[in-house]
Amino acid sequence: MNDHQYMKLALELASSAKGQTTPNPLVGAVVVKDNQIAGMGAHLKAGEPHAEVHALRMAGEKAEGATIYVTLEPCSHHGRTPPCADLVIESGIKRVVIASTDPNPKVAGKGIAKLKDAGIDVEVGLLKEEANELNRVFFHYIATKKPFVTLKSATSLDGKIATVTGESKWITGELAREDVHYLRHQHDAILVGVGTVIADNPSLTTRLLNGGKNPIRIILDHQLRTPLDASVVTDSQAPTWFITSQQAPAEKIAALKEMGMTVHQLNSSVIDVNKMLEVLGANGISSLLVEGGAKVNGSFLLSRAVNQVITYIAPKLIGGQNAPTSFSGTGFESIADVLSLRVRSVEQLGDDIKIISVPKGEI
Repeated sequence: MNDHQYMKLALELASSAKGQTTPNPLVGAVVVKDNQIAGMGAHLKAGEPHAEVHALRMAGEKAEGATIYVTLEPCSHHGRTPPCADLVIESGIKRVVIASTDPNPKVAGKGIAKLKDAGIDVEVGLLKEEANELNRVFFHYIATKKPFVTLKSATSLDGKIATVTGESKWITGELAREDVHYLRHQHDAILVGVGTVIADNPSLTTRLLNGGKNPIRIILDHQLRTPLDASVVTDSQAPTWFITSQQAPAEKIAALKEMGMTVHQLNSSVIDVNKMLEVLGANGISSLLVEGGAKVNGSFLLSRAVNQVITYIAPKLIGGQNAPTSFSGTGFESIADVLSLRVRSVEQLGDDIKIISVPKGEI
C-alpha cells in the first residue's frame, strides 16, 4: 500500500462514525510502520478519545519511528480531551500525513506548527478534497455559527407532494423511506412546521432495523398551535424544541415547558428563518434536516437558507392544478433571482430516484 491508500483507509474509518460525533468533526487515523498497519482508529463521540488516540494506543511501541495518516489536523488545545499533537510527539512518530487543516480557530494550523517544531516531518493536503467533503457540515458550522441545512422532499414525477385531497402516503417506496431514516440518524435536528404536526401527528424519530440516533425535533410554530397531546410532546422519544414568536400565548409556553419542552421565543411577530438558524447554532445544532411542507420549504428557499437539497422522485403522475408541490409562498419573480443548484449525485432506490443537489458555489 502507498500513502494514498493509507489515507483512503483513514477517511473510511472517519466516515464510519457519520452522525455521532457532533459537534466534533469526523476524523480517522492510521499508524503505519515498515509498510504494515500498526494501529487505526476513528473519533466516535464528542468527549471520547480522538482518532489519533485510538490508533496510537493500538500501535503501542510500534509508533516509534512510524508514520501516522490523519484526515484532519491534530488538535493542539485542551478541550474535553488532551491535545492530540502532544500525544503524537510523545509517541515517537516520525512522519505525519494530514489530509486537511482544521478551520477551528482553536486549532487552525497550530497543531501542524507544534508537530514541525518538534522535528516531525509533516505533509498536508493528501486527499484534501475528500476530507473537506467528509466534514463540510463541521466546516460550515465553524464558519457561520449556523447549522448546515439539508432540505428533503419526496415528490411524484410531476412534482407533487400529495394529491388534491392531501393524501401523501406513500408517494415513494420502501427503500427511499428507509434512506430518509438514515438522514435523520445523521443530523443533529429535524424541522417541520406546525401544519405538519397538526395534519400528520408525526413522531420525527429514526426508525432503522438496527436502531439509530433520534434527532432533536424542531417545530416552527409562531402562535404555538401544537396540541399538547401531539406525539412530539408526549412520546419522550427525543427532545422537542419549539421556535415561536411574540404572538405565542404565555400560558401555552408555560404548559409546554412544564411538559419538558424547550421553547425559543424570537423577538418578532413572525419567525425569521435566518434568526432561527442563529438560535439553533448558538445552542449547538450543527446540522438540520428540513422535512417541512410546502410553506416551510418556501420560507427556507426565499431566505436562501439551504446548503443541500435531497429530492426523492417516484415514477408516478398525480396531476391536479391544486395538488401541492414542494414549495409554496411567493416564490421568485425573475429567473435571474432563482436559487441555482448543481447536481452532485443521482441514485436509484428501487423504483425511485434520489437526487442530491447543492447551491452553486457550495462544496
